[in-house]
Amino acid sequence: MEQALLEQIQRLPESVQQEALQYIEGLVARHNQSVQTPPLNRKDAFGIWKGDVWISDDFNAPLDDLQEYM
Repeated sequence: MEQALLEQIQRLPESVQQEALQYIEGLVARHNQSVQTPPLNRKDAFGIWKGDVWISDDFNAPLDDLQEYM
C-alpha cells in the first residue's frame, strides 16, 4: 500500500504534492485526536456544558405574541 501511495504522489506536480501533504497531515491529526479522546459515557456527559450555556430567567414565561392563542 505504501509503495502504491508513494508512486502516485511522485507522479503529481510539486504544487499538488504539497496539497496532498497538507491533506494527509490533516487526516493524521484528526485520527490522532479521535484515538486520544475516548468517547464519553452517559455519566461523564452530565454537566459537560455547565458554565457554557445560559438560559434566560423568563424562559418559561408566556410570549406576548401568542397571547391571542392562549
